[in-house]
Amino acid sequence: MIFGIIAIVFAFAADQLSKYLLASAMATGETIAYGDYFNLVKVWNTGVSFSMFNNHGDAGRFALCALSLTVCAFLLHWMYREKNKLKIIALGLIIGGALGNVADRIRLGAVLDFLDFHIGGYHWPAFNLADSFICIGAGILIVSELYNAQKKGIREK
Repeated sequence: MIFGIIAIVFAFAADQLSKYLLASAMATGETIAYGDYFNLVKVWNTGVSFSMFNNHGDAGRFALCALSLTVCAFLLHWMYREKNKLKIIALGLIIGGALGNVADRIRLGAVLDFLDFHIGGYHWPAFNLADSFICIGAGILIVSELYNAQKKGIREK
């Protein structure tokens, strides 16, 4: 469980520090290009992934917070019962990332996104470190389950 707590604290702290540094260094809407495939941007996301559901005001914001915290509680329970250290860390990354975005919604009314990857004129929607930790944690869980399923299938033959 301690590895999960460390992952939660790490993901949350890295996310909040990165957002603090970027928020104080750039103006909203400002873009700084780094090469042909990456920009730093400062955009505020009042919705969820890819700005979906961003037109519901405070009610939507608090509903998203409530949903996120409910999912975090479920994941924390799973993490407490989990024996596999890699899965515990993955769950911690997801929880820490989710809490980072919840903190923004509560404190600032929106989530600060700033990582902008693109190829030519095609841009992936901007995201932040919290989103990255959530995706990394989910990826680890998926790969771990696929590996375990394959290992179990080999044992059954």
